[in-house]
Amino acid sequence: MARIAVIGAGMGAMAAAARLAVAGQRVTVYERAATYGGSVGRFERDGFVFDTGPGLLHLPAVYRDLFVKTGKEPLESRVRLGQVDPASRHVFADGTDVRLPNASRGGVVSALDAALGTGAGERWGEFLGRARDAWDRSRRPLLEEPLWADWRVLGRDPYPAVRQRRLLRGARRATTVAEIGAWELADPQLAALLDGYALSYGLDPRHAPASAALLPYLEQTFGSWYVGGGMRELARAVYERCLARRVEFVFGAEVGRIVEKDGAATGIELADGTVAEADHVVAGIAPGPLVEWRLDAEGDVRPAGVDAMPPGRFTVLLALRGAREPGAAHRTVVHSPDAGAEAAEVFAGRTAARPTVTVLRPDDAETRPDDGHEAVTLTATVAPHGPVDWSDAALRERYADVLVAAAGAAVPEIAERIMWREVHTPADTAALTGAAGGSVPAPALAGAEGRLLLPANSTRLSGLYRAGGWAHPGGGLAHAGMSGALVAGLIVEGADFRGSR
Repeated sequence: MARIAVIGAGMGAMAAAARLAVAGQRVTVYERAATYGGSVGRFERDGFVFDTGPGLLHLPAVYRDLFVKTGKEPLESRVRLGQVDPASRHVFADGTDVRLPNASRGGVVSALDAALGTGAGERWGEFLGRARDAWDRSRRPLLEEPLWADWRVLGRDPYPAVRQRRLLRGARRATTVAEIGAWELADPQLAALLDGYALSYGLDPRHAPASAALLPYLEQTFGSWYVGGGMRELARAVYERCLARRVEFVFGAEVGRIVEKDGAATGIELADGTVAEADHVVAGIAPGPLVEWRLDAEGDVRPAGVDAMPPGRFTVLLALRGAREPGAAHRTVVHSPDAGAEAAEVFAGRTAARPTVTVLRPDDAETRPDDGHEAVTLTATVAPHGPVDWSDAALRERYADVLVAAAGAAVPEIAERIMWREVHTPADTAALTGAAGGSVPAPALAGAEGRLLLPANSTRLSGLYRAGGWAHPGGGLAHAGMSGALVAGLIVEGADFRGSR
């Protein structure tokens, strides 16, 4: 029985802990906060309940596999999991309004044709077909296998862009999300739809590789799912699964450094000087500041990555008087009138004047005090804390006003219905999770010469592993869960581990 020290109680770290415990390891999780879940948080007040992290789950198969492998019982025995339909409503700057059904390609095509004109749905459907090819080509190396030692081969974009012929000029192929929108979709609303998907994952559509097309493909193929009571209930279920497998949790325990001896991780030292010996250490946070080794030294399986901090999330939690109207969409995306200008501001470290705003309105009695009230969450992708001073109280309130004004396109009389509001910014995310600037990691993507790959789960320091959104295969609930599966496989099976089956 090996001793495993896990740093952090985020979703990836807990997924690794549960799997390792089932494999017979003695696992202790050290979390600096007072609770589990990392960014999958909850805010409660006056009978209103809000998620402060992800609001929906995609690829639920990742957590279904976790529960079957760690207890031979379905995920649905621990949480109420249901598909959201429509998957999303989209409101564009010209007033166009379209509802996209959940996990129905034919339904999406029909809805887009009805809203945008005949042919729009067909172009989107053909685009999804190419996105499926990108998914088929990159699924295993990007999600189900440890990062290849020769990760540079993933720098080639798997998206089969359409060859665009031009009179008296050479043919061209789309290499970015924005180019797919302009050249292949050839419709401003379809382009805005695709740009919105990229931006919601913290990606700049002007520069994100064409392979980012697989993100809308995943949502529209495998569906969008909501957990009754809020997504925090998923974190609770994973935490309780860990406890049932005798994983020990130590809260309020900040790790000061990873103990090393003879080129191997041999434990952790807490901020109070306490040393806990371990045979393996799993870092559910970026471990760089905790180790003396240069983990990105020559020979480490680590892509170069992007120098700038990824963007963060600006969230407004609204307690509304008045009932949720029948037929209201769970998720509405109110698109910016100029996605390119929005991206230019966000990725230059400024506040976008007209951001794309996602409005979440769960029809869930557990999130509100009674049926005469409603809990609504507004979210926008914004520059990280640092380039923008999100600790500035006046700025926080002004920008919350911007999001509320935009959300008026999705929620009738929203301003008049507000009882109170709570604002969370990247500064709050940084304080909660320790992520620099409150940045939120994006899923790993092939293409772009490997710049959007994340560090490998194994490191050059023997016995030290990475899990969670800042490691392969990147950010998002499903990807974090897969990172835990990969770390557990690497520790239990060693060099023979070739990925999840």
